[in-house]
Amino acid sequence: METLSVKDSRMYAIISLYDIHTKLYRNVIEGISDNDAHNRLNTKANHVAWLAGSLVNERLEMVNLFSGDSEKKLITKASYKLFEGYKGIQDNEIYPTLSDYRQDWETVTPVLKDLLENISTEKLNSLFEMPEMTIPYYELITYMAHREAYCIGQIGLWRRLLNYAPMKYQ
Repeated sequence: METLSVKDSRMYAIISLYDIHTKLYRNVIEGISDNDAHNRLNTKANHVAWLAGSLVNERLEMVNLFSGDSEKKLITKASYKLFEGYKGIQDNEIYPTLSDYRQDWETVTPVLKDLLENISTEKLNSLFEMPEMTIPYYELITYMAHREAYCIGQIGLWRRLLNYAPMKYQ
């Protein structure tokens, strides 16, 4: 088990969740074909490709939020314009491959983990302003961790609906 060093003890549990999500993301997209990743099964639901990309985009956004300008160019692929402004799924768009998303996930994850380990108590207590509400950064990070679990769960359900084996937890 890895020993964490954090500036604010509230981050221990959050970082543990991120570590679990990092592994589960890899597992949940494993083996899904790119064709199936775009299959919405005649519904309006978010498909696997959108869910997988939104998770990578979320981690990129968090890196940008907590790193200032130092990491802004971490991943600059045009495909992330599909998520600008937190857009929902775009009909008739072809999203990147799950392999591309996995590669980007592996790039952004260690950078985000380092930022979360080193975030100060002052930053966690300061306020993040959105158009419709203001919340402490700690609550924003907690929400993002919850959202990761939620989206990974949705992809897990898609695995079964698309006749893939269940996600592995190991």
